[in-house]
Amino acid sequence: MELALAAVVFAPALALGSFLNVVAARVPQRRSVAAGRSACMSCGEEIPWHDNVPVLSYVALRGRCRACGARIGWLYPAVELAAAGLVAGCALAWGASARTLVASFFCLVLVALSAADLRYRLVPNRIVLPAAALVLAAQTALHPSPEWVLGGFGAAAFLLAAALAYPAGMGMGDVKLALLLGAMLGRAVPVALMLGMLSALVPSAVLFARHGRVARKMTIPFAPFLCFGGVVGLFAGGAILDWYLQLLR
Repeated sequence: MELALAAVVFAPALALGSFLNVVAARVPQRRSVAAGRSACMSCGEEIPWHDNVPVLSYVALRGRCRACGARIGWLYPAVELAAAGLVAGCALAWGASARTLVASFFCLVLVALSAADLRYRLVPNRIVLPAAALVLAAQTALHPSPEWVLGGFGAAAFLLAAALAYPAGMGMGDVKLALLLGAMLGRAVPVALMLGMLSALVPSAVLFARHGRVARKMTIPFAPFLCFGGVVGLFAGGAILDWYLQLLR
């Protein structure tokens, strides 16, 4: 049953991923996501519907605009595939349930925030704060407990302290993203934060190896790594946390 549901939701989730590309591109620039058709970022030519089919159009056009030949970034199909894969994964994990709806919404928001941070080095308040409020309300309604409030504000306080200690390495957008992660994951949010920080060390090490001390002045978008930790925390955070606590006994 869950496998069939995952297969059914995959294609609609691809379309949602296409919409997330619009959200990630326009919201940071305070542009409407409803008005105006999608257009090439290079020549401004409106994209016809047959060139706007998720993933397939990118492959057919070989990653280039039909009108001007400008390269279309890999981020567009990656967002579509990530959205579809995560929504299908939620359906596979929890079937036709309210938890699947909340988890899918959470994953779609993480995809949009990752794309926005990769593109603009920005975690938009107009996405992350309403999403955190909705997730907190939904989790509290589905599983009445102070866990979600404590998780959200605890995670935000932890990253706020890190941002105050090292302002060049972390922004307030990451603090608000931690609020969203904690509201969804509750007691498992430390797993997400730890995995996010550890995974961010990989590109940092690569930059340091290539550029030496100059790498200290370079920045990388941190939100995608936190979002990665959030996805792992969603699907396996409880099991990882229990395993870790067992080691301490």
